[in-house]
Amino acid sequence: MKEQLLIVDGYNMIGAWPELVSLKNQDRLEEAREALLFRLSNFAKYQGLEIIIVFDAQFVPGVTQSYKKYFLTVVFTEEGETADSYIERVARELNDRLTQVTVATSDLAEQWTVFSQGALRTSARELYKTVQQTEALIAGDTEDTHYQNFRRNSPWNNSQLQKLSQKLDELSRKK
Repeated sequence: MKEQLLIVDGYNMIGAWPELVSLKNQDRLEEAREALLFRLSNFAKYQGLEIIIVFDAQFVPGVTQSYKKYFLTVVFTEEGETADSYIERVARELNDRLTQVTVATSDLAEQWTVFSQGALRTSARELYKTVQQTEALIAGDTEDTHYQNFRRNSPWNNSQLQKLSQKLDELSRKK
């Protein structure tokens, strides 16, 4: 089975996901990036995916870097390189017989370019819905695990309950 790699156009998601749009509109772009990373991290761990999130350096001048955070690879492109060109190059390089690359972006031109290279594509809205569904599954699994620790039956066996009842009767008579 092929290893799954998801390459995400970070600012495209921030511009499409309702909670992230709200943060962006309040000039809280750093918080929007963090919220995106957090949600995608949980998604990646649950689905067993490797995710690379790409941000244009044009929005954060002087920050050209690549680092790991929350088990995700975060890339800020060089100032002369757009996220689209970076994504196209990496998708072409990494999509092979062992790795299936999927690119998450709502940019139709970008989708067609990566699709022509053999990669799969998903829109920002589709990824948002998939992440929401995964978060619901995670919540359900967490709740199931929580309730497994609850005892539904008494921890006492019949013999112990009978002895306790006798002791209660004895104590009641002493009054």
